Amino acid sequence: MEERYVDQFLSRPVETVTPSTPLAEAAATLIEHDIGALVVVNEMNQFVGLLTATDFVALAKEEAPAAEATVAEWMRTDVITTTRQTPISDVADTMIEHLIHHVPVVDGEEVVGIITTLDLTASIS
Repeated sequence: MEERYVDQFLSRPVETVTPSTPLAEAAATLIEHDIGALVVVNEMNQFVGLLTATDFVALAKEEAPAAEATVAEWMRTDVITTTRQTPISDVADTMIEHLIHHVPVVDGEEVVGIITTLDLTASIS
């Protein structure tokens, strides 16, 4: 069977926010685009983290955040990333091993897309 790569299945364009984006705005973006994660980039559009719907569930478990709470306070920075040239099977193995649903795809420090569990499903259909 021919090897298939991330570039064939990644979702793009990817929705992004900055660390200073208010949490309420980030939540609205997730809902508006019906997605499960936002890639966090700095002012130079470089990858700095990820904010997922699961993070919002954790947030709901905590006390209500201050109205001025930002993405920086809740984003994940220990994020596993991949590249376009990575075999899709390797990304699937990584997602299973680490129990994650979203893997940003980067080219250097620039985000070029994201691989999700839905993308993996598409890769086998």
